[in-house]
Amino acid sequence: MTRTITVGLDGSPESRAAAEWAAREAELTGLPLKLLQVWEPVPEPMAQAPLLGAGTRQYWADRIPREAAEGIALRHPGLEVLTEQLSGRPAEVLTSMAKDAELMVLGSRGLSGAAGFMVGSVGLSVVAHAERPVVLVRAGEQAADEHEMDPAGIPSAAAPFRPVILGLDIESPDERLIEFAFTAAARRHTALRVVHGWSPPLYYPADLVVQASPVPSEETSQTEILRPWRLKFPDVEVTEESHLGTPAGHLIDAAREASLVVVGRRMRNNAFGAHIGPVTHAVLHHSTAPVAVVPHG
Repeated sequence: MTRTITVGLDGSPESRAAAEWAAREAELTGLPLKLLQVWEPVPEPMAQAPLLGAGTRQYWADRIPREAAEGIALRHPGLEVLTEQLSGRPAEVLTSMAKDAELMVLGSRGLSGAAGFMVGSVGLSVVAHAERPVVLVRAGEQAADEHEMDPAGIPSAAAPFRPVILGLDIESPDERLIEFAFTAAARRHTALRVVHGWSPPLYYPADLVVQASPVPSEETSQTEILRPWRLKFPDVEVTEESHLGTPAGHLIDAAREASLVVVGRRMRNNAFGAHIGPVTHAVLHHSTAPVAVVPHG
């Protein structure tokens, strides 16, 4: 079965921005785009109310995906666009449907008065439980936002892509996370910036800590981890960065000049349930670029 780039669609501005991003990603990957609408069952007394009757609900159920599909088909001719409607709890349905998707794409409201996301409970639940990568796209995201300025100094989708940013934990690197980031950069014909945060050992000289220079072993480990991937993706320009402190702030800063930020989420099958992790959680809420969360072991 062919995987799809699947996007959760509810008619909101953030879901429309996510659908447009997903359409562009589907073109890059050569995969079909699926517009997935999930309707939460309405309690029977409410379903009988005049404004929420079966006819009204069916009208909107049909109109939202139909209009979205028609608009995307006009803006992306040749792209295969599928639609599907399901009923159930949105977080559970989206998580289940992510299993058969190459990517699950969700929209998220922009933070009022500040750059970044406002990730709702549905989005956080899907990110925390999905077995496939999930991408969060901020409301208002435009294609030009992911590209460099044109010669006139104006953002343009015709200009080259901005770099892809990878948050790398050298203590437990995962091949799925690294491959996702390299592949995303290769598809966009752009560079990959690998960002790693480090904390100095207790015995490390204070004057060197002040200079914020990484421990030599940290740089060596990162270089060794990336060496086979550089060979596998020789056309991807790679920049390695090691910064003092936790990586969240450095990733958020780097996101301002990125087309995509790639972070990981460790899958945990234990009594404590699924966790996103503090770095990924911070990046999700404050990145100005779309964020891809890749689950790994």
